[in-house]
Amino acid sequence: MTVKQKEKFQGFPVVHPRAAGIDVGNTSHWVAVPLDVSDSTVREFGTFTADLQTIADWLIGCGVTTVAMESTGVYWIPLFELLESRGLKVCLVDTRRLKSVPGRKSDYQDCQWLQKLHTFGLLSSAFRPDDQVVRLRSYLRHRAMLIRYASHHIQHMHKALQQMNVKLANVISDLTGTTGLAIIRAILGGERDPQKLAAMRDPRCRNNEATIAKSLEGNWREDHLFELAQSLDLYETYRQKTQQCDLEIERCLGEFPDLSDGQPLPPKKDHGGHRNAPTFDARTYLYRICGVDLTVIDGIEANTAMKLLGEIGTNIRRWPTVKHFCSWLGVCPKNKKSGGKVLSSRSRSSGNRAAAALRMAVQSLEHSASAMGAFYRRMKARLGAPAAITAAAHRLARTIYALLRYGQPYVDQGQEAYEQQYQKRALENLERRAHKLGFRLTPAKALSPA
Repeated sequence: MTVKQKEKFQGFPVVHPRAAGIDVGNTSHWVAVPLDVSDSTVREFGTFTADLQTIADWLIGCGVTTVAMESTGVYWIPLFELLESRGLKVCLVDTRRLKSVPGRKSDYQDCQWLQKLHTFGLLSSAFRPDDQVVRLRSYLRHRAMLIRYASHHIQHMHKALQQMNVKLANVISDLTGTTGLAIIRAILGGERDPQKLAAMRDPRCRNNEATIAKSLEGNWREDHLFELAQSLDLYETYRQKTQQCDLEIERCLGEFPDLSDGQPLPPKKDHGGHRNAPTFDARTYLYRICGVDLTVIDGIEANTAMKLLGEIGTNIRRWPTVKHFCSWLGVCPKNKKSGGKVLSSRSRSSGNRAAAALRMAVQSLEHSASAMGAFYRRMKARLGAPAAITAAAHRLARTIYALLRYGQPYVDQGQEAYEQQYQKRALENLERRAHKLGFRLTPAKALSPA
């Protein structure tokens, strides 16, 4: 830090007198400490575990109590966990907040800027849940990756069948359902008779055996059959790994404290399981952990609620108000003003996984008879699908916050009640505007039949 840069900070109150800054990298970490605690204020360390232990020893020896570091890739995670385990308070900083620091861009200067800004309390820490929730989040993100990879191999099976002109996907809704997997396994086992293959049809399948048999006449080339066999093996492997991951998630959920106070879980109508749903009763675990049933909210199923729990944790008080919570999710309008004029109210782009789960939940409300579904359809007609999804996700986030923070019960007023309430608000707005212009609204008389 040059003399000119030091002068810029004169007069700032010192918030963290024993603060350090670390510029995180793949092959080396640069660490800066205050000027009055060490002869060498900036040092470069390696990234092996022994080097991380040396960093912690040096910081503790310098009397450092808090450390600021950038969230660079995944390189920060081992150092973050080690420093926390050694009793240091770690401030994880979003890299976007440090793009515009003055001076040349170098690792040596970056760690000094981090240390200086953190000393004066000019850095805000990114959200990171408790360690128990972090472990659950790791399992859930790994599970989502397994499901995503399995879906790629479903596409490969579609491609192999299409190249053989086997139109099985045109007559069944799910290639990996009961009918689809039975027929594909029989094909790979050597069966070529369309009638015998169609006889494996599940009774719940919409199309009859004759239609399915017609779709199973194709060109059985060896190279395409080999591709189909490989894709099926890989799909089943990933499904097996997903089931093993479910066992770890269930074990992890069982370690959370019970907040249900022994109250039984309220019954809920079962809408049928999803192929990617957990293999255990996730709803019971979530009710015991949260003390409330998030699945009573329209659009929130057990899998979605589990994803939300893995991203936001169980302590909703980390966000002081619902506005803080919605802003962190990135589902609320942006307040960009200048000269009293609103320049933009577009919600900010974000890679928040909890917000993505809410947006996916909103899309399931397209045909829902609930008030939330009616709100989404009205916003979609007025603003278009993308803005309507964000607006409905915002409403879902507010409902979830109220349920977790205050335990307020969620009661769906229904589509009809919502429409009546909306019409009442619209009429009140019209009356207010008419009164402002010097007019008065009068209800139209019912026309008498001719």
